[in-house]
Amino acid sequence: MDQTPRILVVDDEQDLREILSFNLSGEGFDIESVDSAEEALKLSLEDFDLILLDVMMGGMSGYRMADIIRKERKLDIPIIFLTARGAENDLLTGFNVGGDDYISKPFSIKEVVVRLRAVLKRGDVVSKKDKQLSHKTLLLDTEKKTTTIDQKEIELTRKEFKILWLLMQNKGKYMTREEILEKVWTKDVVVTDRNVDVNITRLRKKIGEYGNSIKGKTGYGYCFQEY
Repeated sequence: MDQTPRILVVDDEQDLREILSFNLSGEGFDIESVDSAEEALKLSLEDFDLILLDVMMGGMSGYRMADIIRKERKLDIPIIFLTARGAENDLLTGFNVGGDDYISKPFSIKEVVVRLRAVLKRGDVVSKKDKQLSHKTLLLDTEKKTTTIDQKEIELTRKEFKILWLLMQNKGKYMTREEILEKVWTKDVVVTDRNVDVNITRLRKKIGEYGNSIKGKTGYGYCFQEY
């Protein structure tokens, strides 16, 4: 990225906030930290490049905060959850409310740095290539992160937007599920080929007739074809 990434740390453990702030600042990140989701929501969240968000806090949970960010604030800022919990249901909940990655406590600073850079780099790749992609009246704006059909905005999740961008960027070329997982999801996250299928099914419904352009072929994956 061209400028120092701004990271917001939201955690009610003071010692952990101080450790993350000190070490991540040393790695070149601009860090701000707060001790609750309630305090975080008072900030201009659009000014941050990523949020490190604790799941279990004394007041509002990290899941609830993420839900507000996605559904009420309509922000696509990347979110990485921090939690001592590691059950599969917790992982699924995190991704369902719009999380980009999930780090279980205790963790090493090196792991956090690697995950941060991976998520930030992935978002940066999307923003720098082709500011706009279009097919007839379907338009993707990669700066505003908006999708419109006949100039009417369509509400897509971050994953759906990235999948559609990826397929349209590679029109006529089949992308395997593995390729889509690698480019859209963070490495080491517990996801399967089924996650790709589910997101594409939802995406097709949301973009109406243009959903017919997303072709699936057994053994090959998915492709965006003009018609």
